[in-house]
Amino acid sequence: MFLSYPELWKLCLEHISKPCTLVLGTITAALYYLWGREGQRPVLVCCDGFRVFLQKHCPVVAERFSPTPWCWGGRLQTLVRVFIKSSPSVSYRNELIPTSDGGQISLDWVDNGSSACYPEGSSRPTVLILPGLTGNSQQTYVLHAVSQATRRGYRCVVFNNRGFGGEELLTPLTFCAADTSDLERVVFHVRELFPQAPLLATGVSLGGMLLLNYLARMGSQAGLVAALTMSVSWDTIESCASLEQPINRVIFNRHLAANLCRAINRHRKMLETVVDMDHVLKARTIREFDERFTSVMFGYKSCMEYYQDASPNYKLPRTTVPILCLNAADDPFSPKHAFPVALAQRLPNVALLVTSHGGHIGFLEGLFPRGEGYMDRLFGQFIQAAFEHPVDLKGACSSK
Repeated sequence: MFLSYPELWKLCLEHISKPCTLVLGTITAALYYLWGREGQRPVLVCCDGFRVFLQKHCPVVAERFSPTPWCWGGRLQTLVRVFIKSSPSVSYRNELIPTSDGGQISLDWVDNGSSACYPEGSSRPTVLILPGLTGNSQQTYVLHAVSQATRRGYRCVVFNNRGFGGEELLTPLTFCAADTSDLERVVFHVRELFPQAPLLATGVSLGGMLLLNYLARMGSQAGLVAALTMSVSWDTIESCASLEQPINRVIFNRHLAANLCRAINRHRKMLETVVDMDHVLKARTIREFDERFTSVMFGYKSCMEYYQDASPNYKLPRTTVPILCLNAADDPFSPKHAFPVALAQRLPNVALLVTSHGGHIGFLEGLFPRGEGYMDRLFGQFIQAAFEHPVDLKGACSSK
């Protein structure tokens, strides 16, 4: 028996008017709208030579980035990544190297001895990875980066910030974004071990700030073929102000400060010789922690003086190595008005890639964003482009 058109419309209206149908329909429409609307191509800011190289050898820079439809806000992208991202299986070989002040640095290696593309270890390309503020080699974004690099046949080494890699502090000194001495030691060590192997470095968040400050300090003597940064805070003063906004203060700032206090408390006996640990451990924000600990340890008059010195934005003209920098416009840690757009437009060796969404180290895409994401694909394509086409890259970044 077939329904007439009036009967069919009546039946449809009855179902549509049900609350559960209305809610489901609204959610579906909203997700469809958001997913379609947010699928935008990133903005690539750089000189023509670098642009041509990236579009040819790193096509992801021109692809549409569609953030996970139920996770489209910057804060949500930042939070969800921590809980949902998968952790690829990685087996490290740990090495402790001494420093000139009597301390030690923990390096985690993946030698990739079974590499079919580069069976000769002495010339196997090496990727140096610098984690974020309280991160180490076990962070999900580090594990995914290692997975991307090793599947392409490359060797990886993760530089764990002093005191944060599970090792003991031998001297009362940790790290900060402005002090590049430990990174200089690590780069020298890696190049000494493998002088014939090209070396590329990538830094995430504070690791990216440290890397950029190193590149500005060393110039043409940096010893790297290229560099990649992700979710860097370009102006530390502006980043601190953003993190002190009411919502960000509750969601992110207090959590980060607590993690820092917990990490240094492990080395309390060593550190209390140079700072008032009781006062430091009462810090409830990043600014309070840097005022009581970082600025004191590294000889700054205030945390504002430290923030000025740590900010990499104004130092970019001193760099010579090709650098690709990924940021999201809705990153709660790095406000977009502080991005060095004008510098990227005129410096031949710097490319700034900005997505509309992605948060801080988020860049989640797809309905179930547990696996490889946009940031991971960009990392994989760029390191391959830099290692496989070094002459083209050098030529592209040598002039406008």
